[in-house]
Amino acid sequence: MADQSFDLVVVGSGPGGYVSAIRAAQLGLKTAVIEKGDVGGRCLNVACIPAKAVLRSADVLSEIQEAGEFGINVGEPTVDFDKVSERRKSVISTLTGGVAGLLKKNKIEYIEGSASLNADGTLTVEGVGTIEGTKGVLLATGSVRRAIPGIEYGDKIIGTEEAWALPAIPQTLAVVGAGASGTEIASAYARLGSTVTLLEGLDRVLPSEDADISRVAARGFKKQGIEVLVKTFAENVREEGGKVVYSAGGEDRSADYLVIATGRAPDVEGLGLDVAGVELEDHLIKVDGWGRTSKEGIFAIGDLVAGPALAHKSMEEGIVCVEAIAGHDSKPLEHAFIPRATFCYPNVASFGYTEAQAKERGYDVQVGKVPYGAVGAPLVYGDRGGTVKIIVDKKYGEIIGGHVVGAKATELIQELVNARELEGGVQEVARIVHGHPTFSEAVVEAARAADGWLIHG
Repeated sequence: MADQSFDLVVVGSGPGGYVSAIRAAQLGLKTAVIEKGDVGGRCLNVACIPAKAVLRSADVLSEIQEAGEFGINVGEPTVDFDKVSERRKSVISTLTGGVAGLLKKNKIEYIEGSASLNADGTLTVEGVGTIEGTKGVLLATGSVRRAIPGIEYGDKIIGTEEAWALPAIPQTLAVVGAGASGTEIASAYARLGSTVTLLEGLDRVLPSEDADISRVAARGFKKQGIEVLVKTFAENVREEGGKVVYSAGGEDRSADYLVIATGRAPDVEGLGLDVAGVELEDHLIKVDGWGRTSKEGIFAIGDLVAGPALAHKSMEEGIVCVEAIAGHDSKPLEHAFIPRATFCYPNVASFGYTEAQAKERGYDVQVGKVPYGAVGAPLVYGDRGGTVKIIVDKKYGEIIGGHVVGAKATELIQELVNARELEGGVQEVARIVHGHPTFSEAVVEAARAADGWLIHG
């Protein structure tokens, strides 16, 4: 017999975990959350949130450096990285404190310790005892850093989590992997003063994004002084003399730190999946659209399962899963159409298919592509380098992909996501009245371009 019993037990207090627990409590389920680390999980403590806090400091520095163009004369700005770090910690503390408060407000039991599944689907929590979830156990433990074969982590060879918590701005920094995490790190530290080399094994930065968007982003990275090396791998990597020594493109190089940003692995070690009979598929937990695993009563969401490794994906999966557990109708997510946001400079955001992917899937593709410079607001605000690209299925005008690079991209993408979710096509977006002068006018112009009647172009 279990020492403690709840309707639902959630393992992990990151975005997916705490949101799932709150939704469960709202639906009347007696709920507990088990956390082996800090409340809020890795996203709030060492990943998403600290990353954006440091990036925001870099953004502010860039704005100050460009102030002269707007007639505002300031002295040469300097970076107090201790204060940057203090602000990062303050942001983390505020948000994690907020999560703890929400759990308490919703009368959710918070249990500290490492949890492992038993054969009968209960959990053993180290130092606490056996806990059961009579309606379910929801696994939401997120991900951990993943090494590159042949490269070992050390004091100077680090992961993305360590990169956002460096004690000082490194003079030189090498970043391996030009996906979302790698480009954010490179863009932040390059603007804060580091000499940055960004290495990518594929043929372009942000290789999962649309090719046109990647090209615009690459130009932005080079303007920041980032050395971008594509089709290039870091080899013979080792720590030596307080530096990281490595080879790239046939040349021997060194850096103060080398960051591995080539992806993460699901945090399943110690969960007892094999003991409980939970099946894996390609190293991820196999689930259906409602998070149900092969073991009745055990569910999984977020980075533990297939789909993009995004905090907001995990949150929404948790809501879908918990509503199903509570007996409510819920609709599984369409992974391809979950918005993706990268907070490098320039910002990049997208959802759905790239132009190439849409053609591969047999769509009769129509494209609307408009540079920011086609409308007034970007000129007013001093950022004309962006682009909006909409991918449309020509037959009915269905929006099957949206891609934005430039200022406010991570906000602008939501309009297209919403239009699709509300069953609007490109024709509807093209005729929605947009305020003037705003960045959003670039979105309506791209829609008009896709519909064949671009005004400003």
